Amino acid sequence: MRTQGKITRWNTSQGYGFVKPSNGEKDLFIHIKEFNWKPEIGQLISYTPSKDLHGRPCAKRAILVGEFLEHEKSSLSGFMSIMLAVVFLFVLVVSFLLGKLSLWVLIIYSSLSLFTFIIYWADKSASKTGKWRTSESTLHFLALIGGWPGALIAQQNLRHKTKKQPFRAIFWITIVVNLSTLAWLLDHITIPSFS
Repeated sequence: MRTQGKITRWNTSQGYGFVKPSNGEKDLFIHIKEFNWKPEIGQLISYTPSKDLHGRPCAKRAILVGEFLEHEKSSLSGFMSIMLAVVFLFVLVVSFLLGKLSLWVLIIYSSLSLFTFIIYWADKSASKTGKWRTSESTLHFLALIGGWPGALIAQQNLRHKTKKQPFRAIFWITIVVNLSTLAWLLDHITIPSFS
């Protein structure tokens, strides 16, 4: 279980220091290998209490408190994004089964979502190898025409396009426009069924 504390002593030349737990317990030893940044006295960190090879208490896996909170917030946001996509697709299936939605709508959203997921996967692979990338306008177009559930799932599962704020803002606008258009079409147009 993670806990918080403040770096109270740090020996730069030796690469170790001590953390004062927020609960007032005894200071814990921490080694430089437990950080992915340069630690400084006074920094508030989140860490995992542990024991070294000799059974002495120490701190492991340090994260700056601000980064830890951002990571937790990002994880919650990612979970909610995936849930939105899953719930939307579930509602489409239920609506079809109840006879309130044409099978065509379900097929279009499912197919576009799968296709969009594959495009995101290919773009993520291309970004790692330096190959040709899919343009952001293409990714937005796919979301706009109905592939946004697949895009949401891909963004979170592949960790792709989740940090770039201008992209995220436009992406959420495409979802709103798509859902608004779907609601208008369902209210004004009779979509033919297979029967």
